[in-house]
Parts: sequence; structure tokens; C-alpha cells
Amino acid sequence: MTKDKPTTSSPPPSTPLAAGDLQAVPLYRQDDLLNWIEKGRHLKQLTRDRCQLVQDIEARASVMKVPAYQFLWGDMLSWGVCTKANPELGVQYLWDAANQGLAPALEQLGRYYWKGTLVQQDLAQAETLMRESANLGFLRAQIQWVEMLLQGMGSPLDYEDAYRWLHQSVIGDQAMHQQATRLLSQLADRMPAAVVTRAKSMR
Repeated sequence: MTKDKPTTSSPPPSTPLAAGDLQAVPLYRQDDLLNWIEKGRHLKQLTRDRCQLVQDIEARASVMKVPAYQFLWGDMLSWGVCTKANPELGVQYLWDAANQGLAPALEQLGRYYWKGTLVQQDLAQAETLMRESANLGFLRAQIQWVEMLLQGMGSPLDYEDAYRWLHQSVIGDQAMHQQATRLLSQLADRMPAAVVTRAKSMR
């Protein structure tokens, strides 16, 4: 069953400031940060806040080992956002978050190993990571896992669970909803009708 996304509100847009009149940004609440991560907005938010929280983010990632902050710090290091780029360390922090069960970290690493981004392509690793993230209810992973299955990855034994996870997701974005509908139709064509019916009915 898909987890409900946190219902949080983003901080109000800041007004332009004159040089030397920089206002302090409060540390991100974890539910806000998770919401931005799920929407892929975390790095944009950081740069919008003028990279003021780098030391706090690093401390919560490296000392307190908070998964959402490990993910954020890992992305910052991987791509050189508000800090010097260190992709090797960045990917390690993503693994730290994934090993604590953070679904977006599992999905992102799965995608990296699928596409060969920052790491050597490893389809078996990609399958394991993406399947686990999809199982945890992360919509982006559920969509990509079906795409991977349609490309011949995984096993036909994975079809029923993958269909059920995506079929039962609540998708507010119209374009993503249409994409999911198309992918489900393609996956159903590869499944016995009785299995499709069972996947639709299971909760």
C-alpha cells in the first residue's frame, strides 16, 4: 500500500534582500525536507536559501545520521551544490540513507545503477534497489520498476506485485497518472487475465 505523503507547507517565498541584509533561514523540518525530496525540489530549495545551512546539514548527516539529511548531503556532494563536489562520498551518504530504509535513496541509487550515473552500470543491483523502493510505496520507484520490467529486467514473477503497487497508488499529477495508466496497460498485456484481476483486488 502506498504511504501517504507528508502534508506540509513550504516556507513562504522570501523577499529580495539587499547585499549585507541576509536573513537567517531556520533549519528544515524533516517532514518538509522529505516532501521536497519526494518532489525532487530539495537542491533548488537549498540554493534558494543561499546555501546558509550547509554546516547544519552536514552535522545531521554525519553525526546524527538522520536519513533525510544523509540523502540531502549526499546529493549536495555528488553534484557540487553549495559544497565542493565529492561524488564518491556523496554516493556513500546515499547508501547510508538507503541502508536505513529511506525509499527515495533506494530509488535514486537504483536509477544510478540502472543508467550508470556516477557508478558503473549494474542491472542486478538496480533491480534490487528499485524493487525495494517500490515495495515501500515510493511512487517514482513504482513507475520506474514497471518500466524496468517492460524492458526485460526482473522476472515475470515480479509482474503481479509491481502491477498491484502501481495500480493502488493515488496519483494527483495528471501527466504521471497517464504514464502509470499506460505502463499498467502494457504490463497487463504480459500477464494472465486472472493474475491481473487478482492484483487489482489485493490490498
